[in-house]
Amino acid sequence: MDYKDYYKVLGVERSASQSDIKKAYRRLARKYHPDVSKEADAEAQFKEVGEAYEVLKDPEKRAAYDQLGNNWQSGEQFKPPPDWNSGYEYSGGFSDADSAAFSDFFESLFRERSTAGKRRSAGRYSAQGQDSHAKIQISLEDAYHGTVSSITLRHPQLDASGHLGFSERQLNVNIPKGVYAGQHIRLKGQGQAGIDNGESGDLYLEIAFNPHSIYRVEGKNVYLDVPITPWEAVLGEQITI
Repeated sequence: MDYKDYYKVLGVERSASQSDIKKAYRRLARKYHPDVSKEADAEAQFKEVGEAYEVLKDPEKRAAYDQLGNNWQSGEQFKPPPDWNSGYEYSGGFSDADSAAFSDFFESLFRERSTAGKRRSAGRYSAQGQDSHAKIQISLEDAYHGTVSSITLRHPQLDASGHLGFSERQLNVNIPKGVYAGQHIRLKGQGQAGIDNGESGDLYLEIAFNPHSIYRVEGKNVYLDVPITPWEAVLGEQITI
């Protein structure tokens, strides 16, 4: 099994602050996102960056990882020392889906420990809520000037009997000037509620325009079809719209 230098993956020093680590992750995640990057190994790079951030963003995991020392080199054969992470517990744990995205190196360090931690911490597990997605219809004039728009959101919810239902809530959204069709607005903490006091997810609103009686929109451009006579086309004409 090969050793992974998570600091090197993110391109930061071992003394980097949490803010610097977060900035490095966001930059590299955008660079290697499979929907953006054309590089052949973009998906593998994206997963490796995510794995490094999973460790270094968490103070407990980072402290435990640092216990391994800084004498290891990326790609060097590695086997974790016995009880290397004694005294550290990792909250949250990992699902089977998470596990599939992580390397054998990560699994050997954190998977078993995290599972044991969940058993010891029964009742204290919390998880962030899922992100929500919705579409909001606005007029072309509102897109130009900016506005506040009210929307109704429906969230799935279990009742006391365990049956699935829906709850509704109203939300006033500030629409900034200059938005365009297809643009997404992120509203932090307005998604689905977290589990056991976990943070709520985010809400992503997709902008859509109502049909306009005069103008038509294509991408970020606005078009107006103006009827003119053949001689106006030949000679030119000043018209009022």
